[in-house]
Amino acid sequence: MSIFIKPYEDKYSKTWDKFVWESVNGTIFHTRKFLSYHPEGRFKDASLIFNKNNKMFAAFPAVRGNWDDKKTLQSHRGASYGGFVYEEGLSISDSYSLVKNLIKYAKDDNLERILITLPPIIYNHRLSNYIDFALIQHGFKYLKREVSSVVSTESSIAGNIGKFKQTNRTAFRRAMKLGVEVRESDEWERFYEILKKNLKIRHNVQPTHTLEELIKLKKLFPDKIFLYGAYIHGEMIAGVVMFDCNQDVSLAFYISHDESKQKYRGVNILFYHIINRCINKGFKYLDFGIFTVNMEPNFGLARFKEGFGSSGILRDTLVLDL
Repeated sequence: MSIFIKPYEDKYSKTWDKFVWESVNGTIFHTRKFLSYHPEGRFKDASLIFNKNNKMFAAFPAVRGNWDDKKTLQSHRGASYGGFVYEEGLSISDSYSLVKNLIKYAKDDNLERILITLPPIIYNHRLSNYIDFALIQHGFKYLKREVSSVVSTESSIAGNIGKFKQTNRTAFRRAMKLGVEVRESDEWERFYEILKKNLKIRHNVQPTHTLEELIKLKKLFPDKIFLYGAYIHGEMIAGVVMFDCNQDVSLAFYISHDESKQKYRGVNILFYHIINRCINKGFKYLDFGIFTVNMEPNFGLARFKEGFGSSGILRDTLVLDL
């Protein structure tokens, strides 16, 4: 049976999100609930539903816009990545069909470019590069290949500590001796103060989300988004915002600490506890996020993450000019 494409409409939101959570590679970033936190008018939604045999076969979150003065269909800019979301068992033939039909749809809609950012392969419960292969075979080129740091969880925290660098082991043990406490927190305002100051000092940038947006996301996903804080004498000195993206991966979305309290090694003890949490919750991976920007590595950030036993995987963006 042939594939039929229809534009996403709000009336499909529940069907879409159910499909994402039951898929083999969907994440929190692919859900309509997540994408809905953006104010109306920020993006021109152009998401697509692919049907086969009269049922949903794939979801493709996307927006329309101009990129280098070309009318572009691209992975939804309100999320870290997009691409096709599909059920387990996608064949190479199906992958070709999805890509071929996407290209035809874009051409028929007088679009001039398709831009896709794929989730790293660890987000696929059944590892497969069929979609990547199909995209390349249909003319897509790599625009950029960012590198994300990933920790594979072991059967116990002792197994992961064994992969820490000595400096990281020393750091979290020092934090323990100094009495640093780690707990889930609702002090979003305090964390945001730390985050803003830290980003200003280190990179002279603002956080991706406003405080209000972060709090809204927490309310939308109370069982998937968490703030963990490191405290000394009741004061938060460091924090990490975790997104439980799907059944396999928990993502450290924001990591920050109070520079004046760095001697307490708050971030180090946070990740000792967060990695242990990932193990206990059954996650296969902790995603530390990218340490490259436009393929330029931040070697210091990479070393910090490698200290916890991380390695690098690719987050690819591909482009096709029609």
